[in-house]
Amino acid sequence: MTDTHAQARSLIDVVTLPDGTHRLTMDQWLEPTPDDLWPFFSNAANLEEITPASVHFHVITPQPVAMHPGTLIDYRLKVRGLPLRWRSHITDWEPPHRFIDQQVRGPYDLWHHEHRFAPDGTGTRCTDVVHYRVPGGPLSPLIHALFVGPDVRKIFAHRAIVLADRFASGRVLASAPQSQAATDDAPRNGVASPATAAV
Repeated sequence: MTDTHAQARSLIDVVTLPDGTHRLTMDQWLEPTPDDLWPFFSNAANLEEITPASVHFHVITPQPVAMHPGTLIDYRLKVRGLPLRWRSHITDWEPPHRFIDQQVRGPYDLWHHEHRFAPDGTGTRCTDVVHYRVPGGPLSPLIHALFVGPDVRKIFAHRAIVLADRFASGRVLASAPQSQAATDDAPRNGVASPATAAV
């Protein structure tokens, strides 16, 4: 595993909740502001760019897709070689800070993906929060441990690397670089910022 892949995987945290639902969280810092990033993330066709080629992921809804609450988007993909269809429902759409897509048809018992975009330094902290459940009944924990969990981590690590190459000069970062954070917290005209003053 390369250092870049290791850095990308370090952004990802997956926990299993008491009801068996898995929660994936990924925080990544990108250079553009939320306003400048939003056009990329609001274009459904760009999902193909940030998904590994091995998944054979294709948007089959005619382009361009008008994004708003209630939008349905259909995809074609392969999971470990098995061809599948996926339909997503956009349930929340709050430019340029947040949107949610939820699977209404596909390989999971549940897939609820919240995307958040918050100013961080001169750029944006992008947070993905995914709640998902794996089919298989009593075998689902084993299926997740052996197959689904590693696959989901791989997909999001690939996503992080592609986004870093496109929007962060290749740097895989969880938050704004320290030089920016130091600048943001530095006193202005002799007056400390609220964050600094609270320390």
